[in-house]
Amino acid sequence: MIRDERIPSDELRRIDEEIRADWPTGADVDFDEAIAYHESLPASKRFADVLEEATKPLLQPRAGVPCLDDQVELLEYLHGEGKADLLPTTIDSYTRDNEYEKAQEGLENARESGEDTLNGFPAVNHGVSGCRELIEAIDAPIEVRHGTPDARLLAAITFAGGFQSFEGGPISYNIPYTKRHGLEETIEKWQFVDRLAGAYTERGVRINREPFGPLTGTLVPPSIAIAIMLVEGQLAATQGVRSVTLGYGQVGNVVQDVAALNALQKLGDEFLPDEVVVTTVFHEWMGGFPPDEARANGVISLGGMTAAIARPDKVITKSPQEFQGVPTKEANASGLRTTRQVIDMAIEQEIDIDGIAEEQDLIERETRCLMDTILEHGDGDVVQGTIKAFDSGALDVPFAPSDSARGAVLPARDDDGRVRIFEWADLAMDDDIKEIHRARLSRRADTEGRDQSFRMVADDVDAISDGKLIGRPQNAGDV
Repeated sequence: MIRDERIPSDELRRIDEEIRADWPTGADVDFDEAIAYHESLPASKRFADVLEEATKPLLQPRAGVPCLDDQVELLEYLHGEGKADLLPTTIDSYTRDNEYEKAQEGLENARESGEDTLNGFPAVNHGVSGCRELIEAIDAPIEVRHGTPDARLLAAITFAGGFQSFEGGPISYNIPYTKRHGLEETIEKWQFVDRLAGAYTERGVRINREPFGPLTGTLVPPSIAIAIMLVEGQLAATQGVRSVTLGYGQVGNVVQDVAALNALQKLGDEFLPDEVVVTTVFHEWMGGFPPDEARANGVISLGGMTAAIARPDKVITKSPQEFQGVPTKEANASGLRTTRQVIDMAIEQEIDIDGIAEEQDLIERETRCLMDTILEHGDGDVVQGTIKAFDSGALDVPFAPSDSARGAVLPARDDDGRVRIFEWADLAMDDDIKEIHRARLSRRADTEGRDQSFRMVADDVDAISDGKLIGRPQNAGDV
């Protein structure tokens, strides 16, 4: 039975040797030599320092292509033309599934054809030397972004390759991503990732860890997302991580999003140990986008305005081509510039919006209910508490594909467009909080002249791609 305990050094070495044998490039990892390499990097490439010292939200896109030269060209463009402050390397799907042979085939096909035959950068196949070429070519910090339930070999190679920030976690890269891996399995494997990051940190190389805040990206109630961020932050801290960036995905109501980001920072500072530096990242809208670029830029601009008011440490931007899939580098840069324009125009203004403090208080109360039930389920151990809470339904995520979550909780927007919970199932929450949600959803039902039902949920999922925030019926305005 796994618990929230630090992996001993000898066990860390044993697992490290075992996983590095999974692919030939693992043999090139040398921990002591990697420490020296990190120490040789200039301050401009030290991810945690750059992020934590920023005076306004830093911008980072998503981006990954298979070939090294093309990835360098892509990141140079996003840094130069898009003015990205931080850069990503998005990993391909085969690597995320630990299918390195298929990733190798895709990489060789890409090299021969000149086409992007993979949907990301196969860092394991490029190995330590390839990763270092990328790190050395770009004068900005770069993060590994992926979606991998078992990221152990990816972490070993990319850390040795010079990357100093690593996205994901055992819950946030399980519940939204996979049916094949149980939660206990992913927690155990991610304990290694966090312990390896902690080992680097103990040698003076602070590896930033960033749990994936949006989860399923579909109307996730803020308190559920924040509770999972706190759990993953605590798990990382136990293993020695000292730079944690907690994430949150935009739901679209400005008051609720600002309140959630404020709560995320406050609760992160409270629940994580004092020696951990807690930063926050805001993901622009992760749901369906409008099909045309003009309207898509409107969605992006709303994210920029929200960031200007809430002032998270980092913003993950979207492009006006989200509807059609992977954007061109030009569209990706355009999304960056749109976000920066809005933030720079708004951030020096004192924008005071009624309702933020009240909404933040509600989010904090809900989050504390979830954290209390996690600790109760585990008799104080956050690992066992998380596993048992998901198993009982006391902790849940809407629209989750993973068998580790029931996916029985259903959200819907209230009359102001804030995400509330329509179907609670067995989610642990105080009765007075449930009544607040019921009353606000009832008010929307009265406005629209219809009963509360799953139809509201379905309408809200499609609303933004249809040009609205709330999925109201066409005749609602006549009621």
